[in-house]
Amino acid sequence: MRKRGVLTCGVNPGLPGFAFPDVSGRWRGFDIDICRAVAAAALGDANKVRFVPVTAQDRFSALQRGRIDILSRNTSWTYARDASLGLDFPAITYFDGQGFLVARALHLSSADELAGARICVLAGAASEANLADYSRARGLKLAAVRVGSEAEARSLYQGGGCDAYTADVSALASARSVLDNPAAHEILPDVISKEPLGPVVRQGDPAWTDIVRWTVYALVLGEEMGLTSRTVAQARRTAVDPQARRLLGVEGRLGPMLGLSDDWAYQAILQVGAYHEIFRRDVGEDSALKLDRGLNALWNAPRPGLLYAPPMR
Repeated sequence: MRKRGVLTCGVNPGLPGFAFPDVSGRWRGFDIDICRAVAAAALGDANKVRFVPVTAQDRFSALQRGRIDILSRNTSWTYARDASLGLDFPAITYFDGQGFLVARALHLSSADELAGARICVLAGAASEANLADYSRARGLKLAAVRVGSEAEARSLYQGGGCDAYTADVSALASARSVLDNPAAHEILPDVISKEPLGPVVRQGDPAWTDIVRWTVYALVLGEEMGLTSRTVAQARRTAVDPQARRLLGVEGRLGPMLGLSDDWAYQAILQVGAYHEIFRRDVGEDSALKLDRGLNALWNAPRPGLLYAPPMR
């Protein structure tokens, strides 16, 4: 990657909030910023990324074949994927779960009321198997309408080709944000699975896995320490807290342990932002999705979530 001078990152072809090209062709979104942070840490420049759109069906083979260095594409960490594909899941960047998007006009209060309904679901994704399990366990006889992409699912659902659309709740919020009338649709309260999302790399290169893992943790620790892309430069000059000084490369010489510069974490936060900045900008209150932090809040937040990073020492 260093010889090439650019990080190749596999991303969703178009999922607002997570990965999408804007009107000028610049890629934006939560998963995009994770790759940009890794590039800042490993190459010193968040812009040294080439984004490669990959479908749900070919994302793992693209990584296995070496077409991409990292997959950052709203991908769930599961036992089978971890154990059988020759891939590693370095860290969880977004705690999610599968839900259902329906028209408000149906006046539904629970997914259990969808008995016999046609459900749009992405073929080959974890959501397809989850839907089958949910239908079977409850005897709902849901009819899966398999589609090839999120864009196809949105179009078919909006056109009445299915009664509901099931996917990760974050993906449903993304889909709803670009429908003709977002307010006419709601996400039911039922969450039928656990979907820990995060980047994926090939097995066999533990140093690369650690670089990706600790870049994610650096973004989380940055939030814990109250750092932002605007304040981190001043903090690097004035910080007295030992953990902050180690994170920002002022003392401890932690970067070289992974073959990185002393300021690798500082560069990731400076150029891309701490976790809360990325969340807020891409999928939170400053975005069209308006997603609540929920499970993705820090472990010690006033409303605690699951976000937790090992100590920097």
